[in-house]
Amino acid sequence: MSWTVVIIIANVIVSYMGFQNPSLQYKLTMNPVAILQGRQWYRVLTSGFIHSNWSHLAFNMFTFYFFGRLVEQIFGALKGDLGGIYFVAFYLLGIVISDLPSLIKHKDHPHYNSLGASGGVAAVVFCSILFFPTEYIYLFAAIPIPGFILGALYLIYSYTKGKQLSDNVNHDAHLIGAVFGLVFSVIMEPRVLGSFIQQIADWKVF
Repeated sequence: MSWTVVIIIANVIVSYMGFQNPSLQYKLTMNPVAILQGRQWYRVLTSGFIHSNWSHLAFNMFTFYFFGRLVEQIFGALKGDLGGIYFVAFYLLGIVISDLPSLIKHKDHPHYNSLGASGGVAAVVFCSILFFPTEYIYLFAAIPIPGFILGALYLIYSYTKGKQLSDNVNHDAHLIGAVFGLVFSVIMEPRVLGSFIQQIADWKVF
């Protein structure tokens, strides 16, 4: 069984437990005041394994399944037997690091809560884009867009929406998760940056 599937199973189990028990869901949620003042540090990680509802869970895990398998193979090719360990560590770090800006920004907001695997999923998606920038990603499962173009649009959108604070989505986590995915990948395999640039330079619309 791949690590991608193991992570999905863990998300489904923990999220389902949260659906059945709102009190448990809250205890696992990323609440800055509870973390910083109550020293409940575990919330930074556990918040990445619970979701608000089935559609939230399904979207994140559907995305993670398709990109996670590819990234897991990349890590295996680069790190051999240690590839799985690198992959799991990468995913977990993506969750933790993507929460840090919100943790600081909302440190005095006791009613602020954030949950979901989006930060870790964004890290995985952008890792795959870095290695295969010209591969098409189907927006809304229908519109084919090269990864490097969709990735750039996603970064701009997440940054803009994060500044606006116009909805209940943690766009900062999406943005930081994506950037972390890029940075981690370059540190792990510096040659990927040159390959990324070359692939884009060779890309043709038709």
